Amino acid sequence: MQRLIPTGEAARPVAFAEGPQPVPGPEEALVKVEAFALNRGETFLLEEPRPGALPGKDIAGLVVQAAADGSGPGVGARVVGHPAQGGWAEYVAVPTHSLAVLPDSIDSARAAALPLAGITALRLLRTVGALAGRRVLLTGASGGVGHFVTELAVGAGAELTAVTATPARGERLVELGAKVVHEVAAAHGPFDVVLESTGGPALPLALTKVRPGGTLVWFGQAGRTPVTLDFFELLGGPEGVTIQHFHYADAPYGSDLAALVRLVEHGRLHPEIGRIADWTQTADTLVDLRERRIRGKAVLLTGGTR
Repeated sequence: MQRLIPTGEAARPVAFAEGPQPVPGPEEALVKVEAFALNRGETFLLEEPRPGALPGKDIAGLVVQAAADGSGPGVGARVVGHPAQGGWAEYVAVPTHSLAVLPDSIDSARAAALPLAGITALRLLRTVGALAGRRVLLTGASGGVGHFVTELAVGAGAELTAVTATPARGERLVELGAKVVHEVAAAHGPFDVVLESTGGPALPLALTKVRPGGTLVWFGQAGRTPVTLDFFELLGGPEGVTIQHFHYADAPYGSDLAALVRLVEHGRLHPEIGRIADWTQTADTLVDLRERRIRGKAVLLTGGTR
């Protein structure tokens, strides 16, 4: 069986290797992978990969061996899944609690774009509660998570301002109903909620845009620069602001995957895919994703995909 493994090389982050087909545990189904998606955070982890790392968390494919305990979909079911690792391969074992069945109307490429970014968006918005009539600022908005958050938040009645590096990276967000600016300083607050994902100097500046008693949810550090907060500068800002740390990862994921599938099926969520390529192009695609040359999600096809 072929799989992609880390090389530790910046110009060629992964390479093909032969390995044994995974043996699923009692609560896991064996899935033949038809498509998988990349996440920008994975490009950072590949710079100094841990020994034995098998990357890949977003997959769609076909169940070829059902779970021995009888849980989950049966053989032949088309599924989207979120395994802990190992998804950039011909086959992967996935816990049945982290699978959802796909309808015929959703192809594998769109399905593979859903898991990490979609689950993050769903759980992030649940964290801040009802959005109707609330003003929301979203930084780092042009990636996969940002597109999902924008469409879901606007659909829930929020007035959303999205920060993107360039006008081109914000075009689709405008179509989804967001107001787009290209610097946090240009966002006209105050905002009830700030969703901050870039870190560095952006977070302290975004904090000044929160209304008194509002919330800033910190869910990423895409700029790769640590945040420095000055207590005395905070004294001159809005009072009583809550800074909340957020991380999406908490299995099981199956119910959220099923919710995302329903939203796509009913036309209420549209995965933004900036590139679809054969999985032989994974190394080059990872570099382009890392260097922000892809807007939205990047999806690789293993062959035989619907």
